[in-house]
Amino acid sequence: MANPIEQFEIRPLVPMEVAGVNVSFTNSSLLMVAAVVLITVFLTVGMRHRSLVPGRWQSMAEMSYEFVANMLRDNVGSEGRKYFPFIFTLFMFVLFGNLLGMIPFSFTFTSHTIVTFALAAFVFIMVTIIGFARHGTHYLRMFFPHGAPLVTAVILVPIELISYLSRPFSLAVRLSANMTVGHIMLKVVAGFVPIGILGILPLGFLAGITILEFGIALLQAYVFTILSCIYLNDAINMH
Repeated sequence: MANPIEQFEIRPLVPMEVAGVNVSFTNSSLLMVAAVVLITVFLTVGMRHRSLVPGRWQSMAEMSYEFVANMLRDNVGSEGRKYFPFIFTLFMFVLFGNLLGMIPFSFTFTSHTIVTFALAAFVFIMVTIIGFARHGTHYLRMFFPHGAPLVTAVILVPIELISYLSRPFSLAVRLSANMTVGHIMLKVVAGFVPIGILGILPLGFLAGITILEFGIALLQAYVFTILSCIYLNDAINMH
């Protein structure tokens, strides 16, 4: 049986080194570029004709747009409209990264915590800057709920601060862990398929898990994006 962890190995395709730092173009880099290209093609082709009666591609592009727009409006309100391009880009990038990883012999760059943490850290830094830009030092009230007795500050402030600082870590690990575990399950079950007639049962499990993984790919893109919207709402409206 093939090593189920081997599929997550980053391999350099174009070795490069700058000032002693490895900046090679890897299989992970390739799939990220592929995700950006496919998103661009998908939206460009989908909205090229902009018919009053949309075709299949236009319908899917419009559904993607409306899905993210509704998510942003429901969680942030009208104030979040100006941040739609970022949230939409985030959702599409994570979604296509998850789906590309479902292609056999492909690579799931969203299974690597360093990739998901980079996305989560960017969200965290952005919402923190927005919070201080909109509210100034009053944004520090995030760490001490309004109406709480002053004596509880010794307990509440550290708890709220730790909770706030843990956001990028939880956001990153949630996505990468779900994608990693799902692909390991697929690899392990697939290893039992080529064992003759006894492989029929694992083949059925493999089909079921594959369908489930497509659902998880969509769900995790949604969860990553909606949590980003919630953090953005905290920065704009505060809680």
